[in-house]
Amino acid sequence: MALGLYGFVLWGCSRAVVVAPPVTPEDRSIQTGVPGKDIRELSPHAQASLRLTDQGRLLLEEGKAGDAIGMLERAINVDSTNGLNYYYLSEAWLYKGNFRAAEEFNGLARIYLKDSPQWMVRVSAQEDRIDELSR
Repeated sequence: MALGLYGFVLWGCSRAVVVAPPVTPEDRSIQTGVPGKDIRELSPHAQASLRLTDQGRLLLEEGKAGDAIGMLERAINVDSTNGLNYYYLSEAWLYKGNFRAAEEFNGLARIYLKDSPQWMVRVSAQEDRIDELSR
């Protein structure tokens, strides 16, 4: 009996471990938003978030902004520091005509992508489009 109780206590104290699946050839083309970093060099949480972000990007390219927003929100729950996520959320809200939300997510993209000159060009261009369309 004591052994069973001990096992239950140990089981109840265990922590969930996130293990990223193996990197596929398709994953190698996923951008990380971090200059010089390959997805394989990131934490399992960051890898999972970037995969969700890429799925959201693809949905957005198909014109499915609502589905993209849902996918990108899932990615935020996995890794809230994923700047690409905020960029694409801004794009999705811009597509839906919600300029206030687009502006907010653009600001977050600016914060989290500040170390990537390549992405900062895109974030700035996105900000200009938001300003232009919201007039």
